[in-house]
Amino acid sequence: MDIIVSFGLRVRELRKAKGISQEGLAFDADIDRTYLNSVENGKRNVSIKN
Repeated sequence: MDIIVSFGLRVRELRKAKGISQEGLAFDADIDRTYLNSVENGKRNVSIKN
């Protein structure tokens, strides 16, 4: 499995375990919800800054 996909799946797993919506996590992280969705789906390579 690709590292980008693995990372996205782990972000989703941890977010759901904490009961946080994508919108809530995106707000807390100061990123767009659609960007977070792309990260969770392994379509974006998130930078260390984000």
